[in-house]
Amino acid sequence: MIIIPAIDIKSGRCVRLKEGKMDQETVFSEHPVEMARQWFSKGAEILHLVDLDGAIQGKPVNQKVILEIASEFKNKVIQVGGGIRNLESAALYLDSGISRIVMGTSAIKEPEILRQLSSTYPKSIVLALDVYQGKLKTEGWVEASTTTPLDLLNSLSDIKISSIIYTDISKDGMMSGPNVEATVELARSTTIPVIASGGVSSLDHIRELSRSVVNLEGVICGRSLYENAFSLEEAIAESQQKK
Repeated sequence: MIIIPAIDIKSGRCVRLKEGKMDQETVFSEHPVEMARQWFSKGAEILHLVDLDGAIQGKPVNQKVILEIASEFKNKVIQVGGGIRNLESAALYLDSGISRIVMGTSAIKEPEILRQLSSTYPKSIVLALDVYQGKLKTEGWVEASTTTPLDLLNSLSDIKISSIIYTDISKDGMMSGPNVEATVELARSTTIPVIASGGVSSLDHIRELSRSVVNLEGVICGRSLYENAFSLEEAIAESQQKK
C-alpha cells in the first residue's frame, strides 16, 4: 500500500479545502513545486496533484505549475486531476511527463472520451469516484448526480482503468476518519486497484484501511500531513507493516 501526498492547487498556491468547498480554503504553501520537492525527498512514490480552479472551470487552469513539477520530476509518478474534460487536456499532461490523469466528470457525462483515452494511454487513466451521500458529484464536486459508484463502474466495464480513487466528500479535509465501510464495499465489487481518499487523520486510520480493504493500492493524505497529524515517514512505515 502506497501513501500518496496530495497537492491541491488554487490560484497557484497549495491549499486544502473542507468538503471540497472553494470558500473554505487553508493556504499551506505559496510554492507547490517546493511542496513536491519536500514530499519526494521524504519518500513519496506518487504525488496526487489537483487543479482546483480547473475542476470548477472545466479546463486546465494551473497547468503551468503542474507541468513545472512534471518537468523537474521526470522519473517520478505524478497523477493529475481537475479540469481534464477532453482529449486535448489529457494529452497536454500525458505527453508532457505526467504519469496518470484522474477523470471523474467526463466519466459520467462523456464516457466516450474515457474510451478513447484508455485506448491511447491504457495504463494512465484513473477513475475518480467522488461521492456524497452515496451518489456521485461532478464539476469540482458542486453538481449532484443520481449515479451511484457501482452504476458508473458497471457502465464503464469495457474501459481500461488503472486505478480508482474513492473519495467520500463529506470526509474530505475534515480530519474525521475515512469512510472505511463504503471503501470496502467498492473494493469488493471490482478487481481494479482502489485508492482511498478523504478523512484520514491518524496512523490508526491508515492501519484500518490497510487491514480492511482488499485490493487497496494506496491512501491519499492531505490535511493530515500539512497539519502534522503524522509525518510522511511515519505513514509510509505504517503502510509497510504486515496486515
